[in-house]
Amino acid sequence: MNPREPTSTTKSKSRWLRIMPLALVLLALGVGILPRLKAHAALRTQTAAFVTPLVSVVQPKAAPAVQRIELPADVRAYQETSIYARTNGYLAHWYKDIGSQVPAGELLADIETPEIDAQLDQARADANTAQVQYDIAKVTADRWVGLLKTNAVSRETAEQDVAAMKGLAATLTAAQANVKRLQKLQSYEKVSAPFAGVVTARNIDVGALIDSGSAGGSKMELFHLAETDKLRIFIDVPQDYAQDMQPGVTATLTLPQWPSRELHGTVARTSGAIDPVSRTLRIEVDVDNHDSAVLPGAYALVDLDVTVAHPRLSVPVNTLLFRPKAVQVAVVDDAGKVSLQAITLGRDFGTTVEVASGLSGKENVIANPGDAIAAGDSVRVVANPAAPPS
Repeated sequence: MNPREPTSTTKSKSRWLRIMPLALVLLALGVGILPRLKAHAALRTQTAAFVTPLVSVVQPKAAPAVQRIELPADVRAYQETSIYARTNGYLAHWYKDIGSQVPAGELLADIETPEIDAQLDQARADANTAQVQYDIAKVTADRWVGLLKTNAVSRETAEQDVAAMKGLAATLTAAQANVKRLQKLQSYEKVSAPFAGVVTARNIDVGALIDSGSAGGSKMELFHLAETDKLRIFIDVPQDYAQDMQPGVTATLTLPQWPSRELHGTVARTSGAIDPVSRTLRIEVDVDNHDSAVLPGAYALVDLDVTVAHPRLSVPVNTLLFRPKAVQVAVVDDAGKVSLQAITLGRDFGTTVEVASGLSGKENVIANPGDAIAAGDSVRVVANPAAPPS
């Protein structure tokens, strides 16, 4: 064996010495490039996640069939009236002061009417005179008619006596009518309550001149009477709820000074027309007030339970997009694409709002959509997105 000829061991060492630098280079490249490639992949994944935002969706629900609305109300007596004199004279006496509870027909005041009394005496005398003249004329006419049957008098004379009798009969009727008129005026000396209620005003004193206004003077209100056992509550309902205001709708009355006390009633009648100025419908609620706890003229609040015959859909208010052309909601399809749907709003329930048109009820509506969302955007729907840190 030639000592200069390389052995197999020497050849292997040489080969490894040639491969070692290449291996070291490849190892260095792998250590430096692989983390960078992983970082680029993670960046691409994160970028894709940011490009496709996460959203939560809700589905439209049926709007409440019964909604309670609170409105200010005007409390009035069930009926009230100003009591005036129907005859002229002087106040002789008054019997009821303000705050007095009176039954129907109760005497409130007496009026002295000396002129009416004198006129009535004269009218009665005139009626008696007319009665006597008529009786004499009737006897004469009956006698001449009897004589006419035997041709003892001329027909012309008999007819004149009958005509005179008829004229005196008309005069008697007029005199009797004048007596009744003055008797009626004299009956107005007694001022009585037309219905049961409370006297809320007394504007006269004993000796005051009473002018009924029949001669063109200014009439004076003697008393003001109000029935308070039952109250009329007047409420102006916005136009949106006008179609649901029908007799029988339940109402609850509360006063600011007694927030825990409630009076219950129902809608008795409506005006049947929208006020062109306020765009409201006036309704009337009758409330029992037998204990007189609520005073007429008070300010009150009324809660109305409005029942909708055909409930519509509702969505949360955080789904609405107020755009220049219309109110819209962002809807997601099965492919994760966004479309903007224009809707018409109805009643406002606070956290939700009624949708009058624009939705069928099967849509997936995005909650809290961003202002930059547009039709055609891609999104990813999540059931419960992570809440932002507080």
